[in-house]
Amino acid sequence: MNDNKETPEERRERLRQEELRKNPAGSVHGGGLADLVGSLGWKGSGFLVIAIIIVFIVAHFLFK
Repeated sequence: MNDNKETPEERRERLRQEELRKNPAGSVHGGGLADLVGSLGWKGSGFLVIAIIIVFIVAHFLFK
């Protein structure tokens, strides 16, 4: 059942999926940003941070 060649990342994801199956309501309160950033990777996370900064700058000038 468990593959010994499973990477730590694959193991964490498998355990997370098992936990979500056992307790689907548990995901309501936890993880939000951590799950988002973990699924995006470093390029996606960087793009998300830059996009948020740009939105704040634009909003600052529009609603001044």
